[in-house]
Amino acid sequence: MLKKILFGCSVAALSVSAGMVHADTSDKRIALSNNYAGNSWRQAMLGSWDKVTSAAVADGVVSEAPAFTTAENQVTEQAAQIQNMILEGYDAIVINAASPDALNGAVKQACDAGIVVVSFDGIVTEPCAYRIAVDFHAMGKVEVEYLATRIDGGNLLEIRGLAGVFVDDEISAGIHEGVAENPQFEIAGSVHGDWAQDVAQKAVAGILPSLPEIAGVVTQGGDGYGAAQAFAAAGRPTPLIVMGNRYDEMLWWKDQKDANGYETMSVSIAPGVGTLAFWVAQMILDGQEVPQDLTVPFLTITQDTLEESLANTQPGGVANVEYSLEDAKAVVAGG
Repeated sequence: MLKKILFGCSVAALSVSAGMVHADTSDKRIALSNNYAGNSWRQAMLGSWDKVTSAAVADGVVSEAPAFTTAENQVTEQAAQIQNMILEGYDAIVINAASPDALNGAVKQACDAGIVVVSFDGIVTEPCAYRIAVDFHAMGKVEVEYLATRIDGGNLLEIRGLAGVFVDDEISAGIHEGVAENPQFEIAGSVHGDWAQDVAQKAVAGILPSLPEIAGVVTQGGDGYGAAQAFAAAGRPTPLIVMGNRYDEMLWWKDQKDANGYETMSVSIAPGVGTLAFWVAQMILDGQEVPQDLTVPFLTITQDTLEESLANTQPGGVANVEYSLEDAKAVVAGG
């Protein structure tokens, strides 16, 4: 099961930390400040947030948990959004941030106003905030290490994410560290795909004419299928493309696997990590002790788990895990 993959333990083990809400948070208001929604991962994240928080509101755990998204990853707009949330008196703000440090002033204002701030995915560095992070640097490095087990070496194409975002910088740094440790590879070109298939396809199509033969493509998620389409349209051999857990990527992968034995891996953060951030915020409002920094594993799909993962992912969506309060307690207990 995906839940087992994510937590690295059985579902039964999670029940050890199960429990009811300790204090009355039924009058508390938690808002989501999201910096971007222009790809399938962000849409899945918002869908998971709505699903889990709507149930929490219906159950009387909190009074409301709306989500607000800025237009185009603009720091100034998100800072203003957070300041509006302060004025509106939210008890907690969950943030997927446009920048790790440029929002720190607004975050500090929220903390000074007694508001709990929990950042995830795009985390913030302001000390008063809580952070739920994936080791994105390790995720990038894992991609190159996987390629080293599959091919002897060669030129790589790097498809990056959204420019200026912490996640993009960290994954790219991990990829470059992996290449430095595996000098049989060389990054022949790099483009930004914005974690979106259409953007990635256009960017790859634009750079391909200037590139030598490409042995592998290292990605950040939401770009693998677009890359495959660009190589096909250019009449070039399909390289080994690391995928990013999107439905269309997995479907393409399965079709290629069935047709010619194509083999790869897929890795990304589960969009449902936003629901973990919601429960962490609720637990803090509940008076429970929570570490300032939490780390969750990324979600990996292999040749052996492809069919199960595809069957459990909605068309147009992303392989996902949504967190319950009990799951969040287990993550917190694990530190």
